[in-house]
Amino acid sequence: MNTTSIREIAKATDGRIIKGSEELTVSGVVHDSRECGPDDLFVCVIGENLDGHDFIPQVIEAGCRALLVSNEGVAEAASDASVILVDDTVKAMDDLARWYLEKLDLITVAVTGSVGKTSTRDMIYYVLNEKFKCGRNMKNYNNEIGLPLSIFRLDDSNEAVVLEMGMSDFGEISLLTDIARPMIGVITNIGTAHMEHLGSREGIFRAKMEITEGLRSRAEGGAMVVAFDEEFLNPERIAGDFDSIFIGSDGRSSYIVGDIVDEGIDGVSFSLEHREERRDFNVPVPGRHNAVNASLAIAIGDRLGLTTEQIRKGLSAVELTGHRLRVLRTEDLTVIDDTYNASPDSMKSGLKVLERSRCSGCRVAILGEMYELGEKEDQMHRDVGIFAAGCDIDRVIGIGPLAKNITDGAAAGGMEALWYETKDDLYREMSEHVGDGDIVLVKASRGMRLEEVVEKLTEE
Repeated sequence: MNTTSIREIAKATDGRIIKGSEELTVSGVVHDSRECGPDDLFVCVIGENLDGHDFIPQVIEAGCRALLVSNEGVAEAASDASVILVDDTVKAMDDLARWYLEKLDLITVAVTGSVGKTSTRDMIYYVLNEKFKCGRNMKNYNNEIGLPLSIFRLDDSNEAVVLEMGMSDFGEISLLTDIARPMIGVITNIGTAHMEHLGSREGIFRAKMEITEGLRSRAEGGAMVVAFDEEFLNPERIAGDFDSIFIGSDGRSSYIVGDIVDEGIDGVSFSLEHREERRDFNVPVPGRHNAVNASLAIAIGDRLGLTTEQIRKGLSAVELTGHRLRVLRTEDLTVIDDTYNASPDSMKSGLKVLERSRCSGCRVAILGEMYELGEKEDQMHRDVGIFAAGCDIDRVIGIGPLAKNITDGAAAGGMEALWYETKDDLYREMSEHVGDGDIVLVKASRGMRLEEVVEKLTEE
């Protein structure tokens, strides 16, 4: 973060300095007391279980001299720190991020979608970094707290930033796009994640389309880049005062993806036709679906003036964030760690990666529960099992009550399917179902913490 004064922060947040010097400067913003240092502004966020105001003594002891608070009564505990009082510290942090990003005046790309938004964000980042000093969200920081914290990591050395926007309900992306005011918006797809809150795919579409509310106008270079689909992401429904760019497999798309060769864990290659020019690309990321995600990044690279060679070089360097299709190898096994999160669509994509991956033993899928699917969750889990039965894999193992529907669906399709209520139940028999030369996909929603299964599989 560029050096910023308390006076500037108070003005940006509509806050009042109730203690200390307005000339004090900070070069970072944090909301975790464990990360706070002498040059940081500590934001006292009130959460469901913790109140940041309670940690003021600890951050003062760590050398912090700047606080953003919503409780005037804590000022006495602030020692000689400068204290800014606001009504709502989270809203104030959002306001500060909006002001700060506007001041930086970067090329801003915003990415959302039901599946693949983090992978697509990472691909865009690696492509743009070949021409611009580019930033992106920290980890999976994509909500009203995480996105501002990521913005505060930027400074005058940056020329561009790619910001992922997550949501689980209406209004959330509206807030984030108002903070970011992107030049380019991206929607990867409209799936079934968060159906519990949004009611239908139509509801999910409307929530994702909130990204256009903050999009810059066509005169300001505004554009939407989306993966074409007939029902939602098409020219009839993606329209406004911005350019629309569609990635798909037929003539209705601006970029036509073809000749996809899925090499499983070794990545994917494909052709891309645009304005009667055909180019060939490859990306070292597993999954046929990543041909489309990479094409979204290519289209943005083209729009921002990168050469084809720069784009190819960026794609060749892609490393995905977190536990997303991460390939781990031991002396005996290959494990595909895709434990970051899961929806029916991403489960099926993971199963196709497993099917296309070469191995000398068996192909095994260890699948846990998927959350926030609403009243049709049982059927959606069963559908994944039915899909698995149609893939060229050898065995499905389910973990958790909802995953019983996956194994039931797989078994109904004639596949070997085993179910365990808990991870510990699986551990006791895991060696009977996973052996030398096997390749194992591990995937579930984040709350299942199936990375612990990955650790068991890969431990020496």
